[in-house]
Amino acid sequence: MSDITVRPLGEEDWQQYRDTRLTALRESPEAFVAAVDEEEAFDEDLWRLRMKRSARLLAEREESPLGIVSVGRSSNDNPKTSELFGLWVSPEARGSGVASALVRAAAKLAREQGQTQLAYWVGSDNGRAVAFASGFGFRPTADRRPMRVKSEDDEDEVAMVLALGGDRGSVPSDF
Repeated sequence: MSDITVRPLGEEDWQQYRDTRLTALRESPEAFVAAVDEEEAFDEDLWRLRMKRSARLLAEREESPLGIVSVGRSSNDNPKTSELFGLWVSPEARGSGVASALVRAAAKLAREQGQTQLAYWVGSDNGRAVAFASGFGFRPTADRRPMRVKSEDDEDEVAMVLALGGDRGSVPSDF
């Protein structure tokens, strides 16, 4: 089996992002705020705008998409914080290191952009996601918000933050 590669997508890769994003929305609709029928209706200009607004990282094996993640500026007041969002891995690639490769690439990209933290919002009752993020060194903060995706209960999301440099708890530069 060949290695997993992660590459950034540029504006010219909008169609590749669109196809992978729509696949993710079809396969895991409960994991996203967006709906596939809404995003299928977006025109090329809107997809290109999305590519400019945030970085998109695609995981592949032998040029076959395995997963995707986005990295953008955090909505909080800290200009040195990027946010990890839209993480998705195809079902057949889950448990094979794809999510880890995407998160490592996202942290590296954020660090290269001069960011000192990477934030990741996780469902507070999603033990698997919390454990995954904790394993990378993400630490929970006091920041909470109502769950943005459909939930059967009143679950909230917790902001988990990964230090990217400058302090003893930060991720090494070769991470």
